[in-house]
Amino acid sequence: QVQLVESGGGLVQPGGSLRLSCAVSGFNLDYYAMGWFRQVPGQKREGVSCIGTSNITYYLDSVKGRFTISKDNAKNTVYLQMNSLKPEDTAGYYCTSCDDEGRGNFDFISRGPGTQVTVSS
Repeated sequence: QVQLVESGGGLVQPGGSLRLSCAVSGFNLDYYAMGWFRQVPGQKREGVSCIGTSNITYYLDSVKGRFTISKDNAKNTVYLQMNSLKPEDTAGYYCTSCDDEGRGNFDFISRGPGTQVTVSS
C-alpha cells in the first residue's frame, strides 16, 4: 500500500529556510521519480520540483536557485531544501509522483497529509 508522509513545514520569516521531508512506503525510489507540488486554497496546484531515478531534476521557475530537491534511496525519502523563502511560497506542500525525465509533469495527487509552509513576518 502506497503511503507518503510529509513533514518539516512551519512558520518562517521571509528570507528563512525550511527542509521538507517525504517518507515513502509501498514503492521504491530506485524505480520512481518523486517530487513536490504546492497548493493554496482556491488556487491552482503548482508543481514545484521533481527528482528522477537518475537524479535529473526539475524546478518551477520561481523557485530556481532557492529550492533544492534531493533523495535518500536507502531511507526511501525525498527532501526539499527551501532557502530565501518568500511570502508567495506560502502553501500546503505535498509529495507526488512526477516525470522521470525532468519535463515538469506531475500527477498532482496527494496521498499524504501534506505539510503547511507559512512565510510571514
